[in-house]
Amino acid sequence: MTVAHPSSLPSLPAHKGSGRILIVDDNAELVDTLRSVLASGIPGISIETATTGDAALALAPHGFDVAIMDVKLPDASGVDLIQPLKALSPLTEVVLLTGFASVDAAIGALRSGAFAFVLKSFRPEELIATIEQALGKAQLKREREELERRYRDLVEVTDVLVIALDNDDHVSLMNRKAATMVGTSSDQALGRPFFDAWIPKEDRSGLRAALAETRDGRGQGRAMEVETGFVDMDTPAQPRRRVRWHLSRSPESRALVYGIGIDVTERRALERRAADAEALSAMGELAMNLAHEIRNPLNAAVLQLHLLVRGLDRLEADDATREGLKDRTRIVGDEIGRLNRLLTEFLELARPRGIAREPVHVPRLVDEVLDLEEESARGRGIRIVRDLPADGCIAIGDREKLKQVTINIVVNALEAMKHGGVLTARVRAEADRVVLSVEDTGPGIEPEVLASIFDPFFTTKEAGTGLGLSIVRKIVDQHAGDVWMTSDRGQGARITVSIPTGR
Repeated sequence: MTVAHPSSLPSLPAHKGSGRILIVDDNAELVDTLRSVLASGIPGISIETATTGDAALALAPHGFDVAIMDVKLPDASGVDLIQPLKALSPLTEVVLLTGFASVDAAIGALRSGAFAFVLKSFRPEELIATIEQALGKAQLKREREELERRYRDLVEVTDVLVIALDNDDHVSLMNRKAATMVGTSSDQALGRPFFDAWIPKEDRSGLRAALAETRDGRGQGRAMEVETGFVDMDTPAQPRRRVRWHLSRSPESRALVYGIGIDVTERRALERRAADAEALSAMGELAMNLAHEIRNPLNAAVLQLHLLVRGLDRLEADDATREGLKDRTRIVGDEIGRLNRLLTEFLELARPRGIAREPVHVPRLVDEVLDLEEESARGRGIRIVRDLPADGCIAIGDREKLKQVTINIVVNALEAMKHGGVLTARVRAEADRVVLSVEDTGPGIEPEVLASIFDPFFTTKEAGTGLGLSIVRKIVDQHAGDVWMTSDRGQGARITVSIPTGR
């Protein structure tokens, strides 16, 4: 090998950066020469040495920018050490030294991950230039890693939801905030189908359309916006969140779409409650004025109907005629009773009343309601299944109002099963909430109807008032709780109520 003595080297421009270099060679004289050449030509660097492959691997975790390795070491080949060394120090660039090189050997070394292949008959300027290039590449890799780390930290600590979807709408990225909301982790979310896993069926068409417009660039550079539910579809009992997604196409890949999500659940709930409060305020004044005017005629009609029935018993007519007339009076009486119940529900919905705050054992309360409805269920050919724990599950609220909630939900489920079926009532504790679910095996509800099921006067029943579930939502709102329904057409429905424990 021909190497000029360091004192005779021409002066070279100072290297702007600094770095850590590992020299791996069992030739002590060559190691000293390399150290002198590099130290004089690249200011600010630190150099460590190793004489064997094992020693080099032991030092690798210290983190070197460049490793200069002899191809032939006492215990290993320098080429074979490239991958193990990079596994321990991924940002290290490897420069191989050899006195016997061939084109095939050089190509093999570069394919193995070497930065450069240098013959031992190198000139000092060439070696310094090669090492400076390797240091520059290592520095760029470190800067890129730092930028990526900052990007990852920003994505993870931000208070918004961040997702990325590939061309098949599978998850390429989901930050911690979004993953936590649907009960998973960022790693577990990768590769999963976004729609099937977390988007309710009724929201999928709108999101697909927005994604298609984003990928096609029809948004003319502006972010597309769409609002959807966001929930673990494998856990129907989990409360659904409403998320406003801002979609934009990746500048590097047309197929990749980023979504920035804002949780608008509370905002939508406040808007809904404000609208309900405004409507109920108007309804309340109207209800109070009408209640007296309506109930007086109803009471009079009931009294006259009672007198009419008594008069039928004294009517000179055959039994068949008399029974026919009685059947008609019963129909009139039932309709008057329905009107009276409608008025009562209307007043209950409109009347602003406070709620009590006391411990309520929810399983025991549900058990009492099921006992009350047991005979009615049996008459309809319905079997009741109870999953009610004996201990725990205590919520803070108004017992009578929560009982009314349970009655309305149970009656709604019973009325949905016109041809018999199974009603299942479950209560469980979840963190700081008590969750009640009532499930029926009726015909179910169309997805597009679910969004309106708790609206006043909305009903899918021929003789329904559309107020029962509205009262349920009002009472649950008063308890700072949540209520929602899930259903698949032909597979029944489930209403879930979540009430804080007050802890």
